[in-house]
Amino acid sequence: MKIILDESVPQKLRLLVEGHTVVTTWFQGWSGLTNGKLLNAAEEAGFALFITADQELSYQQNLKGRKMALVVLSTNNWDLIKANI
Repeated sequence: MKIILDESVPQKLRLLVEGHTVVTTWFQGWSGLTNGKLLNAAEEAGFALFITADQELSYQQNLKGRKMALVVLSTNNWDLIKANI
């Protein structure tokens, strides 16, 4: 599965996800894209999962009809994320 991590997520998270292709928005050259453009680019590139810590995403974007799954983390605190994986 192709997974992309949003800028709001600790980039070290990619090291903990095994068995999948995990890249960052920075690696893709998509740093600074607004949420709508970023989601569109990720879907067009074939990503199946978008991980973010942006709690406002569902209020800012119409997510109905998206082809990829989205996971919104409750925090972007690396120590809390690492402790709960």
